[in-house]
Amino acid sequence: MKGSLIKLFLLIGFTFVLASCKDNCQQTTTYRGTESVLITLNELRSSIKVLPAQDLESPGKIYVKDNFLFINELKKGIHIIDNSNPSAPRALAFVKILGNIDMAVKGNILYADSYTDFVALDISNPNAVKEISRVKDVFNYGTIDGITWNFNTNDQTIYDAKWKWYTTTQEVACENQMVYYAQYDKFALANASSSSSSFSASGVSANSVGKSGSTARFAIVDDNLYAVTQDEMKLFNLSTPEKPTKDASIKLGFGIETIFPYKDKLFLGTTTGMQIWENSNPKAPTYLSRLDHVRACDPVVVENDIAYVTLRSVSNFSRCGAAIANQLDVIDVSNPAVPTLKKTYQMDSPYGLGIDKNQLFICEGTNGLKTFNATDPMNITQVQQFKEMDTFDVIPLNGVLMLIGKDGLYQYDYSNPNNLKLLSKMLVKKTN
Repeated sequence: MKGSLIKLFLLIGFTFVLASCKDNCQQTTTYRGTESVLITLNELRSSIKVLPAQDLESPGKIYVKDNFLFINELKKGIHIIDNSNPSAPRALAFVKILGNIDMAVKGNILYADSYTDFVALDISNPNAVKEISRVKDVFNYGTIDGITWNFNTNDQTIYDAKWKWYTTTQEVACENQMVYYAQYDKFALANASSSSSSFSASGVSANSVGKSGSTARFAIVDDNLYAVTQDEMKLFNLSTPEKPTKDASIKLGFGIETIFPYKDKLFLGTTTGMQIWENSNPKAPTYLSRLDHVRACDPVVVENDIAYVTLRSVSNFSRCGAAIANQLDVIDVSNPAVPTLKKTYQMDSPYGLGIDKNQLFICEGTNGLKTFNATDPMNITQVQQFKEMDTFDVIPLNGVLMLIGKDGLYQYDYSNPNNLKLLSKMLVKKTN
């Protein structure tokens, strides 16, 4: 069995109460650690259920199809939102899917990962979603929210973990210390093993495909779905949409993060550079070129033969490496065989991004959202910044910007590029 290496980030606080040197004091330690989670294949494959609409708690990736939004709830499932009126989005249902992170939609079929499996769901009636097929044992491992899960083929069990807060109290010698507070971050390692709506009413072709954000690992081109893992591209044949079949697996090298289709090319964001794959034959993409950069987290979007790539400085223990770079790279891909870095712009802490008709939107994590005029890629200028939110990806589409972050869903009207206007927000449920 391949051991699961789990990162623990411990936030530890000490409190000492003044007493005589002969007495003991109580030391209270609070830390964030992990708790092991084991999931059998039987449990996994009976997990899909349609539940009433639920609050956002730990939102992940976002996807839009017709008048519907799909928001991932990390490792739990997908929220289905009626977004026919972006000023008043309406939660319709929650589809429970264990281990879900990514999704894509073609016609009335939603494709999603469920730990080791790839599932197809009929969403023609969002209030009565049905699993219609499943490709088993596709993915062997993955990293979600800093925790890596593994599928053990020997005992047919998924080994995962979840974050949990722990508090311990013990007596220590006071040693004449005054009231004292200390706080630091510590990295440790552990092993994880110890109102009905319908799509048919939208008038869009049954074969139409939705749109994902820049952090997506799923992409659909024609009758093909590409799912990138950390080191592979897995191809699925959707010629019979309700019954996808797995085709080839293509080795990509380590550190693959995102996929973005553009014209007849596939652009892959990796921790060490941007890869370009020739996709004129969608059933057999072939490697074309790459442009290396310092090791960093790296989503990519493309418009008008210009690729926009954000690089983010990360901690020493991130899967992305320890790069000291917070920047936007502008890359000329008019000759995709020889991508050329044209200019770099400094950023604060960039995550996902989106581009639409030269309007560029960049998520800056705890620094909120920034908008830019990218009419001249060699002279990109900032237009607005929206703070007081923690953002990680956006989808700009038809004048409506859909933004997802740790604190929820925000939607803006960007028809006036110089003055974005907030349409609505759907915030996460606050927990004590």
